[in-house]
Amino acid sequence: MGSKYMDSAKNDEYYVEKIKSDLKFVIDHTAGKSREKIESDELLVDSIMFRIIQISENNGNLTEDFKAAHTNVPWIAIKGMRNKIVHNYGHVDFAIVYDTVIRGIPEMLKQLETLSD
Repeated sequence: MGSKYMDSAKNDEYYVEKIKSDLKFVIDHTAGKSREKIESDELLVDSIMFRIIQISENNGNLTEDFKAAHTNVPWIAIKGMRNKIVHNYGHVDFAIVYDTVIRGIPEMLKQLETLSD
């Protein structure tokens, strides 16, 4: 009984909420900060990288039907950013990460928030 309940509780809505939470974390902690300010904060950079990885992991838990129904969300790009971080950690071009933080993450949050409307 417990296992089946857990599986049904972790549906697409559950993973979308986790993704939105991570997106909001990045937005809240980078708001109003320049690239230099963010890049000079090692703890913040690590947190951003971790959150992007978490977003990708939760993205991977979404059903293919859900992703196919919401093609406006850049599902493949999310996985690509995660792969760049995981496979090149320590050698990631921060300009790409910063662009993701400033443009991609707020845009994705906006797209995900319209799904619940």
